[in-house]
Amino acid sequence: MTGLFERHRPTLQAAVNAAAKRDYWSAYSEIPSGKIYGETAKDDGLAIYKARLGKFFNLPGHPANDTVGAEVSPFGPSLGIAYPAASVDMLVSASRVAAPQWASASPEVRTGICLEILARLNARSFEMANAVMHTTGQAFAMAFQAGGPHAQDRGLEAVAYAYAEMTRTPVQATWTKPQGRGEPIVMEKHWRIVPRGVSLVIGCNTFPTWNSYPGLFASLATGNTLIVKPHPAAILPLAITVEIARQVLVEEGFAADIVLLAVDAPGSEITKDLVQHPAIAIIDYTGSNSFGSWVRANAGSADVYTEEAGVNSIVIGATDNFAGMCSNIAFSLSLYSGQMCTAPQDIFVPRDGIETNEGHKSFDEVAAGIAAAVDGLLADPARAAGVCGAIANPATLARVASSRSLGRVVRDSAALEGLGEARTATPLIVAVDAADTDAYGEERFGPIAFVVAVDDVADGVNRAAELAERKGAITAALYETNEARILAAADRFALAGVNLSVNLTGGIYVNQSAAFSDFHVTGANPAGNASLTDAAFVANRFRVVMWRRPVAA
Repeated sequence: MTGLFERHRPTLQAAVNAAAKRDYWSAYSEIPSGKIYGETAKDDGLAIYKARLGKFFNLPGHPANDTVGAEVSPFGPSLGIAYPAASVDMLVSASRVAAPQWASASPEVRTGICLEILARLNARSFEMANAVMHTTGQAFAMAFQAGGPHAQDRGLEAVAYAYAEMTRTPVQATWTKPQGRGEPIVMEKHWRIVPRGVSLVIGCNTFPTWNSYPGLFASLATGNTLIVKPHPAAILPLAITVEIARQVLVEEGFAADIVLLAVDAPGSEITKDLVQHPAIAIIDYTGSNSFGSWVRANAGSADVYTEEAGVNSIVIGATDNFAGMCSNIAFSLSLYSGQMCTAPQDIFVPRDGIETNEGHKSFDEVAAGIAAAVDGLLADPARAAGVCGAIANPATLARVASSRSLGRVVRDSAALEGLGEARTATPLIVAVDAADTDAYGEERFGPIAFVVAVDDVADGVNRAAELAERKGAITAALYETNEARILAAADRFALAGVNLSVNLTGGIYVNQSAAFSDFHVTGANPAGNASLTDAAFVANRFRVVMWRRPVAA
């Protein structure tokens, strides 16, 4: 039963080593190349995606008493896919029936199955890219990377951590206690991994796989059965994931219902009922602070792991590469139209300006430089479409419109050219004063940024850190040439529980988080109570239980 484990052991060992070294490593190529994925992979993936449209998504043997599906692409067309839908009681009952078989499997067997699921997901990355693109609004290249290989790397990272934690304790040992002149006491001791129970994964609209795979694979590897609850607007990527997982489980002699899909429709959500069900032992949630607070308050005895929202900030004190700084910030603001949990919103700039390699720049010149860099980045319609993609939720467009009145518009938002009926918006940049906390002191999800006038860089750092402490933040960035101020900022943001990037001017952006190296979210401020991925994220998903007996002399 450990054939899959042995097949994928090199990948697992490489992942464990990478997590220890924290250097760059990836198991799955982010390059959508036919030389890597097969010459026909791109066309095949698109054909498979198109073949699903307007059809019933069949999950053989999956419990169901209805069908649900109302996904509409942010690029325009309706997907028209219907999914098998089951009541909460049906789902929980099926999950509990499947649980004993999965719990009794060894860590090696479960880990091997998880690794095989990931390998098959990787082989279907082009199909997944189309599914992610047309449910989230991500442009194709980003949908391929973030929805495919990068998400798979995050899943593998969780499996590697889970395996390391499960095998930290030996399966058995002989315990010998000396007794002075008498015979020692000898005990035979055995330990086993006992899962917590039924695990619920609540997916989000914007990154259905990237945000779901860590919890999904951490729970599955540690022996818990899974109920996967996608966002109603982004079901397909997680339905494909569940489909592949069930196929592998059945092939290996396990019940398909170890992994279940829980779908619902807007206005008839079942998420709250699932969260409150007493059989749910683990909950992974990604989404808004308001619903995250409700989940944490109503989850009963379940362990809850959340990634919520926050106000991410950039502080500019000085730079020796003004053009590179503006270009880097422009890309961060524009990427996926600011719909990333890591995207910056507030840019704190001293009201008296900053020193740069181009001489002194006033506050207005810094703001104008960032706005001009956004204009330059998005000047070509094809490139703009590839960077910005589409807007996942119509409410985001309304938020952009209402934010224009919050300060002085430095750069207005506009629809992208050439994308027809797609829902699009370029970044809105508004200048405000530090006193205008009602404007910039709340998360305003989407392509909305504030350039905030502060007294000096220390004031900017402190305001950004205080915002993180009160509202949460996942990322922070600093531009500064003084080493003492850099180290002081690192200390301040560490106290606020925010990961800091300093002087990014090249091809790495504050939005990006690399598996096996970057911990995504710290769990140390209101933006989330867990980190992807550390030992704490996996170790509480199981218990170690012992049995022992004396060894006869």
